[in-house]
Amino acid sequence: MRKIGLYLGVDPSAGGMYQYNLAMLDAVSALPQDQYRVVIAFSSPAWASELHDLDGKVVPAHDGLWRRLFWKVWRMFDLPIAAARTLSSYLDPLVRTLQKERCDLWIFPSQDTLSFQSAVPALSAIHDLMHRYERRFPEVSEQSIYRHREWTYRNICSWAIGILVDSAIGKQQVMESYGRTGERIFVLPYVPPRYMHVQKVPDGFDARYTLPDKFILYPAHFWEHKNHKRLIGAIGLLKDVLPDMRLVLVGSAKDGYRSAIGEIQRLKLEKEIVILGHVSDTDMPELYRRARALVMPTHFGPTNIPPLEAFLVGCPVAVSGIYGIPEQVGDAALLFDPESVEEIAKCVERLWTDDALCIMLAARGKQRAAAWGQDRFNARLKEIIDVVLCS
Repeated sequence: MRKIGLYLGVDPSAGGMYQYNLAMLDAVSALPQDQYRVVIAFSSPAWASELHDLDGKVVPAHDGLWRRLFWKVWRMFDLPIAAARTLSSYLDPLVRTLQKERCDLWIFPSQDTLSFQSAVPALSAIHDLMHRYERRFPEVSEQSIYRHREWTYRNICSWAIGILVDSAIGKQQVMESYGRTGERIFVLPYVPPRYMHVQKVPDGFDARYTLPDKFILYPAHFWEHKNHKRLIGAIGLLKDVLPDMRLVLVGSAKDGYRSAIGEIQRLKLEKEIVILGHVSDTDMPELYRRARALVMPTHFGPTNIPPLEAFLVGCPVAVSGIYGIPEQVGDAALLFDPESVEEIAKCVERLWTDDALCIMLAARGKQRAAAWGQDRFNARLKEIIDVVLCS
């Protein structure tokens, strides 16, 4: 019988990364009990409510100040990882917690540095390499961030016995960036988060929000790479043509917030654009259900989770046609150049005015969601585990 470990290294504040950890927890929990024993290690107390009914072994694994300082110095001087792994086996309680379980494989879904800092057989995710492919955005290219990401992904590629990516493009980017051969890089596409499957209207929803009767939705924190300004510009182009047009923006203020607000004010779109700020996961399904469409002009990939959320509930989608996104959405979404305000505006206008188009896209999205969900994700992870352990 094989022993599989899963390290849950983030808490709910990590957003999409936390949801990916939940999907991975479901998949590991679904492994056949006559073939696998499961160990779950977690670093945040927030996981307690998710783990209390688990059949496998649950192990708290806490980080510490000494550990963080040790690895900060090691990274600063770019010292050999092999030596650090040996030292950590004796000095680092978190590493010793994992090694003590003697698992045949540890899965790290959060592209976690622990995957190479501990001398365990690791299957580690790399979600994106946008610090290399979109260096114009400071949120990934600022010097300390860039160096940390490079150090992390280079060492994951050097030490992990398997790597998980979201798409064929993601696999290609890992190979060309770090020289890793493809046979140990496995494509495991994202699935919609658990909370999107809830169909009931949350209590107090209408009291919390004053929504337009008809609106375009864009849920994204206000990072520059999320490209809010061009979407706002597209609404500006349509203001006179479609005076009833409304856009609802959901997300926390980040480095692109001030410039987005400035663009709204410059174009005098205060009436046309509603900003809700942070919205809880509980309320997101209802926002999607009420939206005319999701429009997502992001500059990042390879793929993204919001189109999957929209597909699941039948919300039509228009999204940037970059990286792995065309592969992800197939014929279930309109695609545009995120650099082009005019192309974004054209897609928004079509979605706003063409009922038949929206009905068709909603149906195709639901078909796509039905073809790839948590059950298929679980089965694919089992296939990957079997290949990694047998090779």
